[in-house]
Amino acid sequence: MTGTVFRRTDDRLGEFTVRHVDPDGDVELLHRWLTHPKSAFWLMNQATVDDVSRQFHRIAATPGHDALLGLHEGTPAFVAERYDLVGSDLDGVHTIRPGDVGMHFLVAPTDTPVHGFTLAVLRTVMELLFSDPANQRVVVEPDVRNTAVHRMNRAVGFEELGPVSLPGKTALLSTCTRSQYHASLTGPATDQEVPR
Repeated sequence: MTGTVFRRTDDRLGEFTVRHVDPDGDVELLHRWLTHPKSAFWLMNQATVDDVSRQFHRIAATPGHDALLGLHEGTPAFVAERYDLVGSDLDGVHTIRPGDVGMHFLVAPTDTPVHGFTLAVLRTVMELLFSDPANQRVVVEPDVRNTAVHRMNRAVGFEELGPVSLPGKTALLSTCTRSQYHASLTGPATDQEVPR
């Protein structure tokens, strides 16, 4: 269940690996990350350890929904979700196309951010998603107020489609095709960093 499912080496920052979340073994770590003030847009600031455990057990039990723990040089550094849009909060709000996959990501909060780290994490997540030939377009719905993540999303090729109302937030619906992502790799690098 928790073996490596993806590996990527970043030219500047080294090795990133991804494995499935262990809802029991990772719960304390995930609780610390999700309840940190810098993770407010995940809407779990008041969650208990049991709440977080239930959330990740629910994800593990849902077909087409995966929670993934990312490690940088062997140290846990981010969490991501990939999910089937059918039956999600976006079903009926967004026109789902064959090959669409939903994604969320959270970089572990830190007081000592590394320049370019969030972009390297997001590229790792995008490479993971596009390593599955069935995935042709990534769909995200971050809070409209989360301007830092909007900059990151644009840096990897996301196109902003506009605001949509979802449970608990107004989201900025954005999509990125495989070709848009690949085109972003040859564009100018961003100096923006998401606070963690």
